[in-house]
Amino acid sequence: MAHSYPLYVNVLAQCFCCQSLQPFHFTSATDQVVCMHCLRHLGPDKAEQRDTDHIQLWLGQFAAQQQTLHELSISTTATIAARDAEIAALAAQVADLTGIVAGRFDRGPDAGLRGLLETEVLKRAERKAELGQRRTDAAMAVLWQIDRLHRVKPADPQHCGCGKSAAKCPEARALGPMRQALGDWEAKNIKLHAAGQRHALPAGHPALA
Repeated sequence: MAHSYPLYVNVLAQCFCCQSLQPFHFTSATDQVVCMHCLRHLGPDKAEQRDTDHIQLWLGQFAAQQQTLHELSISTTATIAARDAEIAALAAQVADLTGIVAGRFDRGPDAGLRGLLETEVLKRAERKAELGQRRTDAAMAVLWQIDRLHRVKPADPQHCGCGKSAAKCPEARALGPMRQALGDWEAKNIKLHAAGQRHALPAGHPALA
């Protein structure tokens, strides 16, 4: 059967046998879209070997995905903590600089110069704080998407959304301390979106539908 994938380039395509994305390099429109792992499955007498191999492949891919999500959750949590500390330090810097500028020029002869200096100092500090907030928003959006995969549904409280036991899912445990902060962040950004303001909700969020 002919396929529609481009020829003479490396592409990712869904194997007709195991249904997983695999690398291919097609040289003809009639090349079989069957990955190297599944070539030995061709033929009516290979069904048992095919099923065994597919289960092992899928389990390996699922485990790798879960590990990636776990590592991303840990690094994102650390990034958020660092950004929060940076924002707090910048806010304190804004307050300190405002006090210094006001104290130094309150009795000065040039009120216009005082205003210009205050404005420039505040603008620079506010720009840094805004960049820090945007980085935090980006990290929270990623955590929200991971949390969406690992939520326990009321209809099945014994299992995580990923299929593992709710008590044994490492991602669910890692996200536990963050869920209140995630909920507050999500609620704030839903309000911003509803008001037509800039928000950080990720694509696919129900509020954007």
